[in-house]
Amino acid sequence: MRVGTFVLAAQFPGQGPGEALHRAIRSAEVAEESGLDSVWLAEHHFVPYGVCPSAVTLAAQLLGRTRRIRVGTAVSVLPTQHPVALGEQAALLHLTSGGRFSLGVGRGGPWVDLEVFGGGLEAYEKGFPEALGLLLDWLREPRVAGRGERYGFREVAVVPRADELLDADGESGSGGPEVIVACTSRKTVELAAEKGLPMLLGMHCGDEEKAEMVALWRSRALAAGHAPERVRGAGHVSAGVAQIADRTEDAVETLVKAMPGWLRQGLDAHVTVDGRHRVMRDPVGYAELLCGLHPVGTPKLAADRLAATAERTGITRFALLVEGSGDLMATEENVARLGTEVRPLLE
Repeated sequence: MRVGTFVLAAQFPGQGPGEALHRAIRSAEVAEESGLDSVWLAEHHFVPYGVCPSAVTLAAQLLGRTRRIRVGTAVSVLPTQHPVALGEQAALLHLTSGGRFSLGVGRGGPWVDLEVFGGGLEAYEKGFPEALGLLLDWLREPRVAGRGERYGFREVAVVPRADELLDADGESGSGGPEVIVACTSRKTVELAAEKGLPMLLGMHCGDEEKAEMVALWRSRALAAGHAPERVRGAGHVSAGVAQIADRTEDAVETLVKAMPGWLRQGLDAHVTVDGRHRVMRDPVGYAELLCGLHPVGTPKLAADRLAATAERTGITRFALLVEGSGDLMATEENVARLGTEVRPLLE
């Protein structure tokens, strides 16, 4: 079982972005100190829901401040950036961190980001498979050309090569950074399975829905010709929320008091690129839903819920939102308890 944190750099009401980013960095440092496995970084634009606009940039900062923990993006949004540029950054972080970087990618949403960065609605609705394919080519091949509808360019050399990581003996290793795909639809699950890429499944999903997505992924991956042992060992990641307290009711109260204000402010700030109507979740109801689905409560309850999710879904990697209180000291304590009190119960 590998337990990590999911960091949005959430800006709660009354806070500035600097405060949110400082809390994000401190939570990652405490995660390493407390023995957690990983830190996963979200990426958002123009909204206080999360004030990190570049997950790879923040990942570089955290990789430089840590020595052991894995740092990943959850996710870098492909329709708003060039896959070759992202591939170059991923290769750089993979090589300079000794292989501690994971690249999570996703389709994002139909937000105004598409207008600002020039991708357009077409990139969101139809362009993800092409962008993902070009990104994977860049991370795996010595030379790459763009031959798709959106990306067309002559063959160029891949520098630096992501698969040239040196091991402890100075020998060149094999493979580039781990690539994970955020999946919220059947179509994206099937695309990830075809490529043999593990999934990142959202915190809004329960165990039953995640189990169904894993089963679909496995069947499609086998049909695509991937080896059974690779399919069985795929490192899917389950996103969730964690709040640890001596009493479960105290953990729930912390989140139900703090999260709705952040959710209301952050989610309401999203603007669609084409004016389409959005139906937003009720913030209080959503906070209560998350408390019921995820490890929110005593260390024993939290460990039991993580173990139950692993048994029901087959997923043994977790990215858990730990900043739901909105408070720096409370977040640091929450991360520390997750690492020192919950994680040992899962060994």
